[in-house]
Parts: sequence; C-alpha cells; structure tokens
Amino acid sequence: MKSVALHNLGCKVNAYEIDVMQQMLQEKGYVIVPFDTIADIYIINTCTVTNIADRKSRQMLHQAKSRNPKAIVVAVGCYVQTGGEKLLREEGIDLAVGNNKKKELVSILEAFIAEKERGAETGELRTLHNTSVIDINGSCDYEEMTLKRTAEHTRAYIKIQDGCNQFCSYCIIPYARGRVRSRRWEDIRKEMEGLAEAGYREIVFTGIHISSYGIDFDEAAWKRGESLAAVRESGQRDYQNESRLLDLLEKVQDVKGIERIRLGSLEPRIITEKAAGRLAKMKKICPHFHLSLQSGCDETLKRMNRHYTAGEYLSCVELLRGVYEHPAITTDVIAGFPGETEEEFERTVAFLEKAGLYEMHIFKYSKRKGTKAADMPGQVSGSVQTKRSGRLFALEKEQSRAFREYYIGKEEEVLFEDAREIGGVRYQLGHTRQYVRVAKRTEENITNCMQKGRITGFLQEEILLME
Repeated sequence: MKSVALHNLGCKVNAYEIDVMQQMLQEKGYVIVPFDTIADIYIINTCTVTNIADRKSRQMLHQAKSRNPKAIVVAVGCYVQTGGEKLLREEGIDLAVGNNKKKELVSILEAFIAEKERGAETGELRTLHNTSVIDINGSCDYEEMTLKRTAEHTRAYIKIQDGCNQFCSYCIIPYARGRVRSRRWEDIRKEMEGLAEAGYREIVFTGIHISSYGIDFDEAAWKRGESLAAVRESGQRDYQNESRLLDLLEKVQDVKGIERIRLGSLEPRIITEKAAGRLAKMKKICPHFHLSLQSGCDETLKRMNRHYTAGEYLSCVELLRGVYEHPAITTDVIAGFPGETEEEFERTVAFLEKAGLYEMHIFKYSKRKGTKAADMPGQVSGSVQTKRSGRLFALEKEQSRAFREYYIGKEEEVLFEDAREIGGVRYQLGHTRQYVRVAKRTEENITNCMQKGRITGFLQEEILLME
C-alpha cells in the first residue's frame, strides 16, 4: 500500500480534522509515515489566518515536493479556499481539496490516483485539481466527521460546528470556512461515547465560532417565519442563542466515562447571568474559559467590528467569577491594530491590569489581504507592534504566575497525562480543572488517572508541584 505523510498547520479545528483524515486513510490501508520522511503521498492541512500562515503553508507544500518530486502533494483546507487558481498555478501541487470536502478526502485521492495511473498507461499524464470553494452566502449542512482516537491518551477534541458569521474586520476565516454550520447533538454525543469507550476522560468542544452553535437550526426562528438567510444573519444579534450551546452541554453531561468537558474560544456576550448559572450547575464543565477580547479599548474594538465594549467584557468575567471560586479565564489580544494610538494601547494595558486574567495569547496585527482592516488608515509599524506586544507579554507572565500561586497550599484534582524526566527526576504531569499544569514525583504510571493532592510550590515557571 502507498505511504502517506500528513502535516497540520493552524487551529484546533484543523488538528481535529487531520486526525480524522489520518484515521480514514488508515482504515483504507494506507501506511502513515512521519512528514520528514520519503512518502508516496503528502497531505498538508493548510492555514490562512495570517500572511505568516500562508507562507508556512507554501513552505510545507514546496518542502513535500522537493523531498519526493514523484510524490502526490495534496493541499487541504483554508489556504486552498482563499488561494484559488493562483495557488494551483504557483505551488505546483497535484490535488487541492476544500474545507467542505475533507470528509471525502480518501475517495477524491483514490480517484486522482486512478486517473494518474490511466494517464501513465496511455501516455496522457495531466494534473487533476479538485478545488471546491465554499459558497459563503449559500446554504449547506455540517460536514459530518467522526474521530475515534487521537495521539493523546487522556484528552480528545470534538468539533461541534464550522464557519463564522461575524466578519471581524481583521479576519479572513469567514471567507475560508463559510457560514455557520452546526453539528447535530446526537452525533456529538455518539462521538463522545465512542471516545469514552476508547479510554478518553476529557473532551474539548471546538469549532470556528462555537458561540454561534445552533443558530442555523433555530426552530423558534423558523416558527416566526424567518428565512434561513435571516436566521444566519441573526448571528449578529445579542446571542439570544446562547441556550443552544448550553442545551448541548446539558444533553451530554451524563456520558459515562467522560469526566471533564472544556470549551473552545467563546464570544464574551454569550456569558449572561443566566448562562453563567447554568454552566456552574454542570459539574463536568471545567472552570476554564477562553473569552476572546482582542483589545481593551472601545474605539479599537469598534474598528475591529467586535460587538461588545471593554466594560461589557469585564462584566462577563465578573459573572464567571461570581459562580466559580477561581475560574481560569484566558484571552487573545492583538497589538498594533490599524489606528491604535499610544493612548488606545494604554487603555488596553490598563484594562488587562484590572481584569487580571490567567493567560493571554498575544499577537502582533498581521495585515490580511481581503479584509477591511488591510485597507484601513493608520497602519502601525512593525517596530511599534513589537514594543507593544513585548509589554503585553511581560504583563501576561506576571499575571499568569500570580494566578498559579493562588493554588499553593490547596488541594487540587489533577488528570495525569504523561511522564517526563526533569532534572534527572521522573515526574507524572497533568492538568487541574482550571488547566494549570501540575507535576507529581512518582515512579508509578498514573497516566489517565485522576488524583487529588496538595500543591506545594513551583517545579518550573509554568509547572506546579504536587506532593
């Protein structure tokens, strides 16, 4: 059988999808080999979230072809969606598969191989391109994919929706992923049950915009006589659909074997007083929430086309802190967005100092062709972006350590995931419900086991020590 090497770029959704693609290939008898070896087929799951991601995608495509010029090189994913015919002409790939065709990867690949073999017999070799671009204004269903096992031993990701209706001014993803498509809760539960049987104890719900889960099958909207297009446009309303996501969470609380459920990135507006109360009643939901911020300045948020203010964001944080003892709240922040003045940046710094979050993912603004922000006046220089992001990194480090210090002297429950030797000593490492990393010195294999113990201090900068 042919050997296949896969490489993933980008987000957790991409990681989930490439795991499913690898699973489908293995079930068909293909031999999976490391990406840095000679293979018959190379599959690169591309990313296009920034210009840097585009460049990395191109590099991986070129690297695969140079490693084995006779190999079939397959480009899959978001870079394919936005690259179009230009991608096909310049990258020299053999096969391009869009985001809404990933579940058909094996059949598309085998059709290509058969075509190629027929061409070799007749002397009519040609390149076959199978691009399929999502119509972002049209209707389509969720592309069902099911994962049975991942490389991790304790935690598995489950994709619950795809697409985004938000159109933030800096983001290309709605064009690469299309409109919101939600997965049936029955299929999600079935996948959870299969993963639980395979031994996984923790699940992470992921998607492109999981806060919009369910708006595309809003029965109440149908009863009011709204068209499907109107329902989709309602992604801009004040998240009256937050109950859809919470309904899903309540429907899967009793899946046996799954003891922890985490959520991917959330829009802050989904955290209402009612929603926070419902979340707190679900004991499997981990008090670990990623609320996307991007800026602590209202003027900057408006230019970003984010539909909340800094004050509203902080209110959401306080709602979670009101129902959980010490929840881990993480976020994203963009430094140097077009038009961001020194005064606006200082407002962001002051806001983050007040909010006191667990972790911040800091990004320098990256101009993305095809977005509104790319043509905005007041583009911030790279040197200023670097200076501002550096200051945010320093603040993040300080706040993250303070968050971890809270747990010293406390009893915490840890799900252990793997073993590692640190300083010549063997430790088992895992995470608390708040996603704080903890190490325990032991020769015993406690991978995939939950244990409670007292936190005594720091083993390393980002690792606490349990006795």
